[in-house]
Amino acid sequence: MIRSLYRTHTGEMRTDLSLEAIGAACHDKRALLWVNMVGGPTASDEALLRDVFGFDPLAIDDALREQHTPKLDDWGGYLLVVFNAIGLEWRGEVQARLDPLELDCFLGKHYLVTYSKQPIPVLERVWEMCLRDERHLKHGADHLLYRIADELATESMASIEQMREAIDRIEEQLFDRPTPETLERIFSLRRMALRMRRTLSPHRDVVSKLARDDFPMIDAQDRAYFRDIYDHFVRLDYINENLRDLVSGALDTYLSIVNNRMNEAMRTMAVVTTLFMPITFLVGFFGMNHFGPAAVLDPWTSEISLAVTLGLIVIMPLLMLWWIRRRGWL
Repeated sequence: MIRSLYRTHTGEMRTDLSLEAIGAACHDKRALLWVNMVGGPTASDEALLRDVFGFDPLAIDDALREQHTPKLDDWGGYLLVVFNAIGLEWRGEVQARLDPLELDCFLGKHYLVTYSKQPIPVLERVWEMCLRDERHLKHGADHLLYRIADELATESMASIEQMREAIDRIEEQLFDRPTPETLERIFSLRRMALRMRRTLSPHRDVVSKLARDDFPMIDAQDRAYFRDIYDHFVRLDYINENLRDLVSGALDTYLSIVNNRMNEAMRTMAVVTTLFMPITFLVGFFGMNHFGPAAVLDPWTSEISLAVTLGLIVIMPLLMLWWIRRRGWL
């Protein structure tokens, strides 16, 4: 799907231009043209980029057919800027799926061409914002690219906050009753944090070049805006590192709690074994009847002996329990 926004030098807004009108508008130095392509790639997409805008075939192939991490390529008369949006889809309270959504941007002096294989919410918000108020287009194509980068940073911050809330919920479960499902969720968040770091970190270099390098497509005034976006991505990278530390801390806490529970179980079993050890010895010793008695042992089989034996069976575990508690083992 190809759609377009065209703002003339008089402030008039036009949408959904034909291919011929797009060709004429991209050479109007007093206007601003934004062409957005979603889906595909199709033959019409490639024809638009090659025949109407005159982009290099290698740049077109990079944008339409190959997957890239965020990068910036200078092609002389235009820039190819690649961003990755955070596609965070939650499944339940703490489990989610994170898929980077590639956004390819061709930035010229008076036009911006964006391409993505699937709709990106950030781009849709900027598009709707420009439709509501044409003043967002009057500052030039570079300022429009800044708006998109700013929304990407804002969306990324919201995704990180959602992950932090998910970690908080997991930490509450850890001190309640951790289960193997809790460990699975921790590893899921850990993988997401690593993938988010690989997605967000390259943006710093891209935005740094936009803010500091001398590109004719970017006005000196707009470089200050890109420096602000650079600060946002630096902060995002720092927060993401803290997020990884929180996930690692949650994993260590889970392992510590599981080990403590196991130690408690082993200690309880040891105490039970210790309590019944004297009884086992007593019953086992007096229950040996492999040989006949060598003397008269009637007193050992009297009612008094039975009562004493039963008393020892009851008293010995109580004495052992008192001794264990006194030693602080229980």
